[in-house]
Amino acid sequence: MKIEFRENGPISLETGGRYLLRRDGQEEVIEKPRVSLCRCGGSAKKPFCDGTHKINGFVAPAAVLEIDENPLTVGQ
Repeated sequence: MKIEFRENGPISLETGGRYLLRRDGQEEVIEKPRVSLCRCGGSAKKPFCDGTHKINGFVAPAAVLEIDENPLTVGQ
């Protein structure tokens, strides 16, 4: 899995084509290859990004986190 923290923007996740959203006791399957999550705190569509970071002055560095499907073992 790849998690991208966009400069001054959202957290972007590669979903593999679809994901399951559980919210307020409901489940919804969403078919999208990528999802953007709010990290500025201003989105009206939380947990999703609605672009508010562009107008509220949010500043944060870019980064990428890649998670291997085979977990690492300490000491290897």
